[in-house]
Amino acid sequence: MTRAEHCVVACAETWRDNGEVLASPMGTIPSVGARLARLTFSPDLLLTDGEALLTRPGGAVEGWLPYRRHLAMVSGGRRHVMMGASQLDRHGNQNISCIGDWERPARQLLGVRGAPVNTLNNPVSYWIPRHSPRVFVERVDMVCGVGYDRAAAAGPSATRYHRIPRVVSDLGVFDFATPDRTMRLASLHPGVTVERVLEATGFPLTVPDAVPYTRDPTPEELRLIREVIDPDGLRDREVGAGAR
Repeated sequence: MTRAEHCVVACAETWRDNGEVLASPMGTIPSVGARLARLTFSPDLLLTDGEALLTRPGGAVEGWLPYRRHLAMVSGGRRHVMMGASQLDRHGNQNISCIGDWERPARQLLGVRGAPVNTLNNPVSYWIPRHSPRVFVERVDMVCGVGYDRAAAAGPSATRYHRIPRVVSDLGVFDFATPDRTMRLASLHPGVTVERVLEATGFPLTVPDAVPYTRDPTPEELRLIREVIDPDGLRDREVGAGAR
């Protein structure tokens, strides 16, 4: 099996036990992961076409989601987004807006977009297809998605629905299960070492004494990934075939 398939399973696990919430995956592998979760251990998960329709994993329409209902789900913690990040720091602050000083940036990116609202109103996880010190930085150049430190500083109104369940990269899975809510290595993808992760991370990372490997896909999950959800192998284009 490929590194991309481990990443798919790791992303799918993000929605385990979420119940009837709206999944909003951004990127190929998160999208494959959300559909895999719906077809297996999270059958109540809601999938959307990104506009106004609720869909089955194969794309068939199963419902209509009017804008007012969508906003109610977003503001009430009943959506779980998996976003990307151009920069991400140890507290989970995310940047997708610009690189460099905001007044004279060296590079303009997507812009803040809906990141602040997403992170303060519903759970947000992150998918990073290329784990490097350029992404995992000591301090983001601009805060778009709100991390644990800034949410706590803003008080109860900001922490009611704020949660960053996990970060998945092409090297491993990370969470914030530490006393100070900073990033922790939760699992390594097979073939990856702790040393490689530390070298690719631009801040001190909490590493448990024993780090497990990301679980393998089951035979049925592999069949669904390869034959039903992503028969064209688009997942490998996002990560690369990696270790087998």
